[in-house]
Amino acid sequence: MTNDWATFRAGAGADFHVELHGTGLRTGLMDALRDAVRSGRLAPGTRLPSSRSLAADLGIARNTVADAYAELVAEGWLTARQGSGTRVARRSTPRRPAPSPPRPSPARGRPAYSLMPGSPDLASFPRAEWLRAARRAITDAPHEAFGYGDPRGRTELRTVLADYLARARGVYADPDRIVICSGYVHGLMLLASVLRAGAPSAGLRGRVREVAVEAYGLDAHWRRLTDAGLRLSPLRFDERGTRTGDLASLKGAVLLTPAHQFPMGVALPPDRRTAAVDWARGTGGLILEDDYDGEFRYDRQPVGALQGLDPEHVVYLGTASKSLAPGLRLAWMVLPEALVSEVVAAKGESDWASGTLDQLTLAEFISSGAYDRHVRAMRLRYRRRRDQLVDALAERAPEIRVSGIAAGMHAVLELPPGTEGAIVQAAAWQGLAVSGLGRFHHPSTPPGPDALVVGYGTPADSAWSGALDALCRVLP
Repeated sequence: MTNDWATFRAGAGADFHVELHGTGLRTGLMDALRDAVRSGRLAPGTRLPSSRSLAADLGIARNTVADAYAELVAEGWLTARQGSGTRVARRSTPRRPAPSPPRPSPARGRPAYSLMPGSPDLASFPRAEWLRAARRAITDAPHEAFGYGDPRGRTELRTVLADYLARARGVYADPDRIVICSGYVHGLMLLASVLRAGAPSAGLRGRVREVAVEAYGLDAHWRRLTDAGLRLSPLRFDERGTRTGDLASLKGAVLLTPAHQFPMGVALPPDRRTAAVDWARGTGGLILEDDYDGEFRYDRQPVGALQGLDPEHVVYLGTASKSLAPGLRLAWMVLPEALVSEVVAAKGESDWASGTLDQLTLAEFISSGAYDRHVRAMRLRYRRRRDQLVDALAERAPEIRVSGIAAGMHAVLELPPGTEGAIVQAAAWQGLAVSGLGRFHHPSTPPGPDALVVGYGTPADSAWSGALDALCRVLP
């Protein structure tokens, strides 16, 4: 016969799919039910539909279903009692054992500890406060909030972000110039497509074909630019940070992390910030400012955003990935006024949008003051970890020079020349995931020092001391 199938309601009104195979209806139904019980899809005690109901779902005679049920009861697969209906029997047949999880080995598998940079302490996500904000946001949300909405994002979130960014980061942020995106990379992709296509209304002088990037950064970000057809021009780096004076010969755009360079950890000094803005004004260029962890500065007042110097030549990109969690997929761009329409058009065409409920929840989370409280608490936590890292290194690896620790969630540990690869491998054998500086170095610039980039924000509190011990064991 041909395959017959139906979705019937088993148990407490739950849908259950059954598909008949074989040469006879009765035999096919019995085989399908045995397979469902054997595999666990029909759990012991599950009530099956009546023979009349299942017959109607399958389009077969009621007697065929009744006979199949009776045979399975006789075999012990089902039970039938007056007033209780037909149910899956509670059997003592041993289940197939689940495969044992693989044991992590020093060189393979999941490491016992991670000091990889770029991630916050996910165990510290403010679940209770976020849940309260979500309840308030859903209760107060207008009906239209559950529609497709504005490609720029929910106005509630853009409004509170404008206030917060102006207060905390010195950003000139009109809500109409903010676009919410699904993470920083999404925003970068939108900007790359607009730059490559040309945005004459934004004051850009023709199509942008070249984007300057810092000598150290994330190759995933560089790939997004090259995938859009843009050519990269790495800028040199020295002890004072990115050499923005090298922009003089470039016409296009530049991607910078001025408040806290990743991964080197230095802030762009005032003269180089000014040089970058002067270049953008003089050439009609555009600065893409990545302010990925601007809230976390420890030893002095935070460095204000570069965007405040010239909102018409700087795109400010911020994210909740470091302050809250990357899983939220929430980031934002503050755009020059003339660039808004092109970016909104690009976003509308791609139809990528963060979920409305998460946007409304973040808006409530910020406006209630919970975001500020969380950032302050995490700033204290990360500063305490930074201090513990520095103290441990001073005691157990005093020859190691530590830098980039005035802000953020990572530190750079300079190593003896030629030892970076061996130490990263030794850490893996200790069950510790850690990254070498070479991973973040642009291949077309001169090689830098051997170093580790240690993310002290990544471990949960329960794993922090173990990760710190493992790190100290592998250092020279």
